Amino acid sequence: MAPEQLALFGDEEPGFDLSAIERIELPGGAWLDRVRGFLRGHARVYERLAATTRWRSDRRMMYDREVDVPRLFAIFPDDGPGHPICDPMRRALSEHYQEDLVRVSAAWYRDGRDSVAWHGDYVARKMERALVATVSVGAPRKFLLRPHGGGRSRAMTLGWGDLLVMGGTCQRTWQHSVPKVAQAEPRIAIMFRPRWQED
Repeated sequence: MAPEQLALFGDEEPGFDLSAIERIELPGGAWLDRVRGFLRGHARVYERLAATTRWRSDRRMMYDREVDVPRLFAIFPDDGPGHPICDPMRRALSEHYQEDLVRVSAAWYRDGRDSVAWHGDYVARKMERALVATVSVGAPRKFLLRPHGGGRSRAMTLGWGDLLVMGGTCQRTWQHSVPKVAQAEPRIAIMFRPRWQED
């Protein structure tokens, strides 16, 4: 982010507020909790994560060939110190949802070419219920959600410190994606998960 963008969007001391949760009930026992602007000072968090993290790339089989995964990822603390605000956020979310969110990872969407296809989290989509909390820092990106296997999608924009929590059967009965777009500024998604048995 350029200095002028930092000044406009989130260049303040990081802090967070979980009080303004919007619950969205979905069919099939799934739900979303959203807090717009949950993280103040998100631009400072973005800058630190971008600069101090050992970002990894990955390759996956798609049809008959191996392709680059179009985003970077990291696991904390293995790939860097993260940001000091991450652990207080993790503890607050763990307490609120009564679930020990011990795994912290991140995905870096560097521009509009970076994306993630329709999916449910690999382990969580096999579970009856699962909880995943994501804090988006940096510029907003479109986030899509649709019933598992297809159907009409729901869209929301996540960035600038927004929190989205997917719970209940969401990972199993719904799929989510971040589609490619012609142009986008960078965004980092910080994800908090429990340690699942199959991890």
